[in-house]
Amino acid sequence: MAREDLTRLTGTVNGPNCDDDDCPNVYRTASGSIVVQGSVSDAFRAPEGEALVEIPESVLKEAVRALGW
Repeated sequence: MAREDLTRLTGTVNGPNCDDDDCPNVYRTASGSIVVQGSVSDAFRAPEGEALVEIPESVLKEAVRALGW
């Protein structure tokens, strides 16, 4: 799936030096699932085929507002 196929739910949270490619973001797929972009986390070992990412609380709140939840 290409980034262009996703609906971006969050904007520029980390200030003017943050661009579309390197900031924590939350996206929605055409099927309604959520894709999260963030820093890799080592909080615990994720199962095979999964990964852990860390995003600021403000990014998650922005995504929730964008979805109208």
